[in-house]
Amino acid sequence: MKLTLSTLIFVFTVTVVQAQVKTVSSDTDWQKQHVVLKNSVEAELIIRVGDADNLNFGWPESFDPFCGRMTEAHYFPWQPSDEDMAGFDRILLSSKFVPAQDYRCSSDGYSGSFDAATSKPVAWSIPTTAITGVNVQNAFLQIFIDDFQAPTFCSKFQLLLNGKRFIEGEKVLNAIDQTGPVGKLITIPLNEEHYLPLSSSNNFTVLIDESTGSADGFAVDFIRLLVNRKRESSCIGNVHGRVLEKGTDQVIAKAKVTTSEKVMVETNTSGEFELKNIPIGLVVLSASAVGYSDGTATADIGEGSNDEVVIYLETGRTTKFDNKQVKVGESIRLDNILFDQSKAVIKSESKPTLEKVIAFMKSNPTVEVELSGHTSSEGERTLNLSLSYKRVKACKDYIVAAGIAEERLVAVGYGQDRPAASNDTEAGRIQNRRVEMRITKL
Repeated sequence: MKLTLSTLIFVFTVTVVQAQVKTVSSDTDWQKQHVVLKNSVEAELIIRVGDADNLNFGWPESFDPFCGRMTEAHYFPWQPSDEDMAGFDRILLSSKFVPAQDYRCSSDGYSGSFDAATSKPVAWSIPTTAITGVNVQNAFLQIFIDDFQAPTFCSKFQLLLNGKRFIEGEKVLNAIDQTGPVGKLITIPLNEEHYLPLSSSNNFTVLIDESTGSADGFAVDFIRLLVNRKRESSCIGNVHGRVLEKGTDQVIAKAKVTTSEKVMVETNTSGEFELKNIPIGLVVLSASAVGYSDGTATADIGEGSNDEVVIYLETGRTTKFDNKQVKVGESIRLDNILFDQSKAVIKSESKPTLEKVIAFMKSNPTVEVELSGHTSSEGERTLNLSLSYKRVKACKDYIVAAGIAEERLVAVGYGQDRPAASNDTEAGRIQNRRVEMRITKL
């Protein structure tokens, strides 16, 4: 639903509360603009910037931003408080936004309240001195977002960490279509390449901007960084749904449904799926199947059971790679991608295969792919995940260096979790040590 100032007649009243009624979080002093918590129930380390006050509207009675569902809708526009950190609790619009012009996909009510002094995106700085010396095994970026509507207003959000685009995070933001306006916590896993900057610098910067000048106003209440998250201690919920063919509603069996944390299930013969014990938040689910372009849908996950989610997939075209016919959604094993044992430096023998990928993407300028790294089950699982990601990231970097736009590739390390053959024999283990390319869009 597209909202303008004239259509927002109803005002939703909320009650400001200063303490949570129920939470698993140690982060309870919501008035503070900067919080550092060590050895909490949620994570080894939590750093929050921005106060947690629902954009200065306050929380409904008994509402918990770390365990709750979507907030109630609230009115707008509003003026940021002088006490708020720059960029929080206010309307933000693209740094390329120009007021009073025609927009390809219309505009929301926020755009009419543009203020050049307060509405431009800023880079939020997260002090990270507390992480110095910590062995970072996982890290998550949590953002309490309000009214992101990329699908409705043709927005293309960019997420920059320390000045560099974070493509996986951008895909999450650009799949979200909040209306209302309403707020909800999202959680995005960081890649391993971010771990060293976290533990070896004094600040970690986060910038959300929109790259087209779209009239899609958005807001952020606070940002948290979770280091060595204790996932089992989070508030959790279950979500069920279906995967259907767009235009026909035909069910798609054996489609893979995946969360941003790489939790994956397959649909049954009725196209149904269920994901259990998913940490609460606004979660983007992606679905894939051979013959279909990838699709996404968002789930507002609260504790317990949640509303059904439907993910639609569009039928895709076929093309040729290495003189072989391939379908969109199909995984292709990239032979002769070689590395030294326990290393992630591409050997020269690998480059002819990578050059084929580069030529393929140049001749198909709209194609998008996922590069995935896999290992056998030998060794420790965490080390295998790390090694598989570093290797496939090296492949991605090689392709991007040849002039392919970074947003057209995603690198994922699955380690030993998605074997192609049995690990009981050496022949099977050899098959499992592989790099694959899957066409996600054509």
